[in-house]
Amino acid sequence: MNIINLLEPISTMKITINDSQKIFEIIEKFSQLFPYLKVDFFSNPSHSNNTSKRNLVIYTNKTLGECRTVQKKGSILITPYMTVRELEAEFNDIFGLSMQVYRKSGKIWLETTVTDSWTLEEQNKQGQALSS
Repeated sequence: MNIINLLEPISTMKITINDSQKIFEIIEKFSQLFPYLKVDFFSNPSHSNNTSKRNLVIYTNKTLGECRTVQKKGSILITPYMTVRELEAEFNDIFGLSMQVYRKSGKIWLETTVTDSWTLEEQNKQGQALSS
């Protein structure tokens, strides 16, 4: 795994979505780019019912084709300057995948729901500061 120097500008990442891609591949690529953030995917949008998100996590070894509800090929360009809200909306709107971004805070992971308007870069830097 590459160590990213957070003082240098973070590059963009393009994830091409196709039916054979595994969920864990997206999670790993995202974590390499943003080491103080993580993403989880869910079988239903989190706002659709009161069931605990923990019960709705998509098994990471499944393919995207097995999980998504919108069946079309395409890609999402992830940049440090997009907000958490934008990233989550793109996965939901374009591919029908519900996801949540979490920020590291010491030894725990916090949902970024209150700070969804922050960029991924801001979230990652905050996670680094809270974990030092």
